[in-house]
Amino acid sequence: MSQGCIFCKIVAGEMSSSFIYQDDEVTAFKDINPQAPSHILIVPNKHIGSVGDASGEDQAVLGKLLLAAAQIAQEKGVANRGYRLVINTGVDGGQSVSHLHVHLLAGRQMSWPPG
Repeated sequence: MSQGCIFCKIVAGEMSSSFIYQDDEVTAFKDINPQAPSHILIVPNKHIGSVGDASGEDQAVLGKLLLAAAQIAQEKGVANRGYRLVINTGVDGGQSVSHLHVHLLAGRQMSWPPG
């Protein structure tokens, strides 16, 4: 846990959130500023600042983030119509919280190109 990290505090239960999923390695909760009808954040419970900060020892949890996203999409009933997964990295990439997180966006048609 990184002191001062809002996502670490959510994972630890120190801040309230609308939990969708949680296990020993991954936590998912509703985004407080949704950009789609369904907007869920999936984070590793271990503090990893960004994809660029991940190391070989994080390989399993990186895969678990994507598997959790697929499971959540199924459970929320959005998998058949489709959804978008987004990982922002760094300031220019749009990352606003320095804790790796996957955005699961669904419930509307996604446009391309993004950004």
